[in-house]
Amino acid sequence: MADQMRIRATLQGDVAEVKVLMSHPMETGLRKDPVSGDVVPLHFIQRVLATHNGKTVLDAQWSQAVSKNPYLNFRVRGARSGDKIAVSWEDNKGEKASIEATLN
Repeated sequence: MADQMRIRATLQGDVAEVKVLMSHPMETGLRKDPVSGDVVPLHFIQRVLATHNGKTVLDAQWSQAVSKNPYLNFRVRGARSGDKIAVSWEDNKGEKASIEATLN
């Protein structure tokens, strides 16, 4: 998957607002291929992890109920200019992606 994640992190006072767009098919395992009629296999993001300067600030367990190309928005208190925000995910097939932003 090319360009798997995009991130935007902005600082307002001591609060960082983080917006992440993840490119992923998020297949439920219930949809059928219109051509072959075969069930499209289950393929979804299982875990999302966000860190602020290496400290975990979000650890989410997802399921196939999340829509295709999920968007995540969260805030981190106590942030300062120059801090690093990192977000990563892993899906049920072992695929992984991560991205990092520096606050300014």
